[in-house]
Amino acid sequence: MDNKFRKITTLEKVMEYFKDGMTLMFGGFGGVGTPPSLIDGILEKGVRNLTLIGNDTGFPHIGIGKLVSQGRASKVIASHIGSNPFAGQFMHEGKLKVEFSPQGILAERIRAGGVGLPAILSDIGLDNEIVAKDKPRLSLNGKDYLVEFALKAEVSIVYAKKADAYGNLIYDKSARNTNPLVAMAGDITIAEVEEIVPLGSLDPEEIITPGVFVDYVIPSKGVNWTWAWE
Repeated sequence: MDNKFRKITTLEKVMEYFKDGMTLMFGGFGGVGTPPSLIDGILEKGVRNLTLIGNDTGFPHIGIGKLVSQGRASKVIASHIGSNPFAGQFMHEGKLKVEFSPQGILAERIRAGGVGLPAILSDIGLDNEIVAKDKPRLSLNGKDYLVEFALKAEVSIVYAKKADAYGNLIYDKSARNTNPLVAMAGDITIAEVEEIVPLGSLDPEEIITPGVFVDYVIPSKGVNWTWAWE
């Protein structure tokens, strides 16, 4: 294989990175922008005891919700879980630990992890016992802040509209959501894409996630990528 195509691979080959007990970060909002083939592959492999980091827990049969509803997660860090009744049920039964983080703070914690910052400061929730519980406080210029620790993951999975062989990514409208942030915050980042295009065909001004953040690119179901081997 030509070295420039080394990031393009298959679902089967990236499955080696998914293991019991791992921390997995995912893009998506209510399932939109979450990579479906990767989720199905994790389910089929039988991976369990996951710590999931992402905006929400999806719906029972959509997006990351498939993993949650089948009891594959032991902990979730998210902004809300209300769209997936299994998440609430498992939380109340003590089967799922849930760490709630306000949506904007969650996104910023992920971004901080991606750019190498250990934490961020926020004044949101200072007087809220649930939000502020167990969080360190810091006074700066006479004002108090909560210390919100950055988030990283062993593997990040994202979903994009287009990619080239270098892993440069373009997203489709609202499916972009948290994917660019998630792509930066994984030790290994795997992008599932709808279309793999030749090198040089992406307008640099359109690229949202530079390939430096992406380790592997896999085609979504039905994608024709035979050109890459010609």
